[in-house]
Amino acid sequence: MSMGKIIFYEEKNFQGRSHECMSDCADMSSYLSRSQSCRVESGCFMVYERNNYMGNQFFMRRGEYSDYMSMMGMRESIKSCRMIPMHRGQFRMKIYEKENFGGQSHEMMEDCDNVMDRYHMNECQSCNVMDGHWLMYEQPQFRGKMMYMRPGEYRNFKEMGMSGQRFMSMRRITDMC
Repeated sequence: MSMGKIIFYEEKNFQGRSHECMSDCADMSSYLSRSQSCRVESGCFMVYERNNYMGNQFFMRRGEYSDYMSMMGMRESIKSCRMIPMHRGQFRMKIYEKENFGGQSHEMMEDCDNVMDRYHMNECQSCNVMDGHWLMYEQPQFRGKMMYMRPGEYRNFKEMGMSGQRFMSMRRITDMC
């Protein structure tokens, strides 16, 4: 299994103190007072604006991010990160219109750029990820705020800090890292 590696820097343009992560980190404040740039040397990561993988989140693939506050519209500095393990094999997720797996449901194995157009669902409020790792977006065409979904049951997105959130498109995280 390939490991990921991300290096966070306190200042823009890879300046100031740095902290290297090769796994999940729930609270970076003990390493850095803030983080304004990073370099992803390998793998893929989700980065979060709050501790414990909460708040707005952003997908980072291999590359350099010299000033992600302006590049990605972040309001705060990164406070936690999660490494996304590479998944080989099929992808399966069941999405539900309502919380607690209620309303109509559809099983997906491919990306979906518009839940409304494809499934005639005007929102998705819970899901069960059976296989693979996914990104869910609040707007069609993989735009807007996103949320990283690992295998597991997600009964209520609001309880995960995504209040008022509904997801309108979903994408598999494949070997694009």
